Amino acid sequence: MGVDHARWASYLLAAVDDRAEVQAITKQIDDLTIDDAYAVQAALLELQLGRGDELAGAKLGLTSAAKQEQMGVDEPVYGWVPASTVLGADGVVPLNELIHPRCEPEIVFVLAEDLAGPNVSADDVLDATEKIVGGIEVIDSRYEAFSFTLTDVIADNTSAARVAIGADGIAPREADLSTLGCVFEIDGQVTGTATGAALLGDPAACVAMLANHLGSHGQKLQAGWIVMAGACTDARPLGAGTSALARYSHLGSVAISGKG
Repeated sequence: MGVDHARWASYLLAAVDDRAEVQAITKQIDDLTIDDAYAVQAALLELQLGRGDELAGAKLGLTSAAKQEQMGVDEPVYGWVPASTVLGADGVVPLNELIHPRCEPEIVFVLAEDLAGPNVSADDVLDATEKIVGGIEVIDSRYEAFSFTLTDVIADNTSAARVAIGADGIAPREADLSTLGCVFEIDGQVTGTATGAALLGDPAACVAMLANHLGSHGQKLQAGWIVMAGACTDARPLGAGTSALARYSHLGSVAISGKG
């Protein structure tokens, strides 16, 4: 008997709704393949859209060596950005809606044109991009103790929870993205520094990987969407009263704060 994708999608959505961590799927069944995990993720998204949410974009996760090491995996994951998860300009994160949130800096592409795989290249991504901005993602795994396997995190929409998008940006070829710098601060203390090269050498190449992944499933990245290329540094806990600041060369700064 195969994996019941709808059942596990409902299981994860209930964890979000109840703000209650749940046991990882792979601790309950032995046969959650990567294809099954993406099918659970798709069913979860369908449930969210069925409740009136919309898609604001797509995202990559685990595209840096720091993140892969932190989570004990060795390949990127792909997920979705529901419109309900995009924060307002004030950057306030409602912690009473989350379980155990963490935050991390992101390089974000705003698309002017559709991108459909296969064979999308980094140059194709730059051609299709309106601008590149800084961001901060708040991740919130629904699993107990923030512990999961690769397939668990895929099913859980790559731990997506909230995202803040910067107002400043650059044209796609205005700067070398591999040398674009980021300094991440929590309550005024530097917790990580990185360049765009941390994202598998080139953030645009990461977006190309996502477009090609979606193309293999008959989907595409759409004009007007935001695409999060992945975190440059490891994630840090976000508590009540905590402030996080990501300072980027060329992209300005993005700030969020946790509100209990």
